Amino acid sequence: MTKLNRILAATDLSAPSYQAIERAAMICKETGASLDLIRVIKASPMEKFRQLIKQGSGKVKPPAHDTSPEKLDELAGTLRERHNVPACTHVAAGNVFSELTRKINEVEPDLVVLGARGERFMRHLLLGSTAERILNHAKYPILVVKQSAHQPYCRILVPVDFSEFSLRAARNARLLAPYAEIVLLHAFEISHEKSLKNASDEKTINHHRMLAENEATDKLRAFSQDAGLSSTHPRLLVEHGDPSLKILEQSEALGCDLIVMGRHGKSRLEALLLGSVTKHVLAIAQCDTLVSL
Repeated sequence: MTKLNRILAATDLSAPSYQAIERAAMICKETGASLDLIRVIKASPMEKFRQLIKQGSGKVKPPAHDTSPEKLDELAGTLRERHNVPACTHVAAGNVFSELTRKINEVEPDLVVLGARGERFMRHLLLGSTAERILNHAKYPILVVKQSAHQPYCRILVPVDFSEFSLRAARNARLLAPYAEIVLLHAFEISHEKSLKNASDEKTINHHRMLAENEATDKLRAFSQDAGLSSTHPRLLVEHGDPSLKILEQSEALGCDLIVMGRHGKSRLEALLLGSVTKHVLAIAQCDTLVSL
């Protein structure tokens, strides 16, 4: 992907989802991408039961819930007034995951924007929410919005493990926010460090850490060039410690308003689902997070 052309943002008309569509509109204004808004109205258990009874009797009627587009159209009008960004609206009824996935596959957006739900988001994510299912099955980058969108993204943290996943993440970060400062972070842990502590003195351990840090710094400079970021002079950070903790620490210390990272993990299972580091950061980070594919 060399340009953001189309963005799809989901809303249930709640405050968290309004933050998400505001951010989507702001990105569209900055990048020139078009905007699609979708609202999926979930049927209640009683409505589902009634539909089964009606289908069994041969009397199939539309669901009882309101699928009219007026509220979403009003929201689109507000976005147009605030950001001068027009939006196509889509309203569907049924299973949220199924309908949203169907619309994503139909639209084929370059970016999907979802709203997080405050403190409960971590629990929802760990318990297999619609958001996690979408993230696990996504074919397109997913932006999870947690903060109000007052201005375009200013500082983006991109965790780097030198894989193809993090290379795409760095490139997507630049596409998403062309004028933001990019911070490339590599967090490393020395292999067999525990055994080194038992067999070596502190001076030897520090020497190993210094060698690893110097090597990682050189690789990070080369990575910046491969990602096409060297001309923008990104900040390069190499930290020793647990990647999840370092990502969270640096995002807060630097005042980053966005983290962009890959979906993958180290194991084969994690490669198919959300990786452990990605999942942990997505659940805990206070700022918005883009899961890049």
